[in-house]
Amino acid sequence: MFRDVLQEVVRSTEGGIAALIMGFDGIAVDHFVRDDGAVDVDTIGMEYSVVLKDIQKAADMLDAGRAQEVAIRAERMTTVMRLINDTYFVALAIAPDGNVGRGRYLLRTKVGAMREALE
Repeated sequence: MFRDVLQEVVRSTEGGIAALIMGFDGIAVDHFVRDDGAVDVDTIGMEYSVVLKDIQKAADMLDAGRAQEVAIRAERMTTVMRLINDTYFVALAIAPDGNVGRGRYLLRTKVGAMREALE
């Protein structure tokens, strides 16, 4: 189920490279990498899981509410991460010239189904 959703998100996002669902423990639930995408999605997920934990702590300390989405724009890709629940998040890697807005929209609309499937 997850692979189909991740594939749909990547293929429906202009410039989509890869997507994964990962726990904050750094263990991937599932991932999809476009055929031409040469990216180690598991390593990216593990590294960004640490960043997401820190952002959650900061949001709690600032009484800003629960963090929902984080985007990191780097030279070679933009990574959009959306929290599914307290244990899991989904991340989407997009090429620099890709459609980040479309990727964000797709993650936002698909996260409910992901949450239900993980419960």
